[in-house]
Amino acid sequence: MTLSAEPLSVTTTTERWPVNGSFIISRGAKTHVDVVLCTVSDGTHIGRGEATPIYYEGESAESCAAAITAFADSHDGFDRLTLLDQMPRGAARNALDCALWDLECRQHGQALWQHAFLPEPKPLTTAFTISLGDPAKMEADARAASGAHSLLKLKLSGDDDRGRVAAVHRGAPDARLIVDANESWNNLDIAAEAAALFPLGVELIEQPVSAGRDDLLTGVRSPIPLCADESCHTSADVPGLARYYQAVNIKLDKAGGLTEAIRIADAAEQVGLKLMVGCMLSTSLAIRPAFALAQRATWVDLDGPLLLAQDRRSAVQFAGGAVMLGDENG
Repeated sequence: MTLSAEPLSVTTTTERWPVNGSFIISRGAKTHVDVVLCTVSDGTHIGRGEATPIYYEGESAESCAAAITAFADSHDGFDRLTLLDQMPRGAARNALDCALWDLECRQHGQALWQHAFLPEPKPLTTAFTISLGDPAKMEADARAASGAHSLLKLKLSGDDDRGRVAAVHRGAPDARLIVDANESWNNLDIAAEAAALFPLGVELIEQPVSAGRDDLLTGVRSPIPLCADESCHTSADVPGLARYYQAVNIKLDKAGGLTEAIRIADAAEQVGLKLMVGCMLSTSLAIRPAFALAQRATWVDLDGPLLLAQDRRSAVQFAGGAVMLGDENG
């Protein structure tokens, strides 16, 4: 694919979207999510991209919007490769990168999967998140979700996680389960935790230890694959992670856009790691490029819009526990 740097008009806005109830993980609860919306235009076509600031890395919607504006103002013309070379990874670059992908698709009259040389899209089962809570609450939430969702993702904290997972299994005995430790198992016997969770239908454990302390997994023999999340940001991280993990979770906000996310997927597959494609809390606009990449993934966790009180009209839809392509012009 040939990219050409050209003068573009770039605008940004920030938006606040309420969460349906609250979204609780080990780092705290959220009742809303702030996103940055980026629009690029060549004077004829318009592309849009949305990103969610990585709050635990100090990003905010306002800082991301300012970073996009500063980059655009300092370049007469730019393309996605310029972004990779000159803009730090993160949500700001993601919003601009995805807006450029959308613009290119409209310029060429192609769907995103065609333009990015990704598989033709089909509906994908997506995980549905069960927020961190006491076992009884998580059991009730799992029971309520199990009718519509066959794959559940549990947020854990390192405290009585076996009890929480057992409760969810009681509430949804037929559901497939993913657990997200959110870096909380540094002081636990991870092999023993995994062995205890294996009979409960758990098929993936995300980020059991703190990012940067992956060596705690040296020699761990887990019956459940371990997946790097906070430890995996760019394709350069992947070779070192293959010593400790069996999968990587690719999120476009972490990677700084679909362009780098595709490179992460390529690097992971080259060293034999399986793929998970995840998301932050977001609207469906942010899910569209992630869904295109998720066609290559073993596990899909793109439920961000389902956790909001409302969603915007966009080019993906959710039904029956699956995410699927909607109106490409959405």
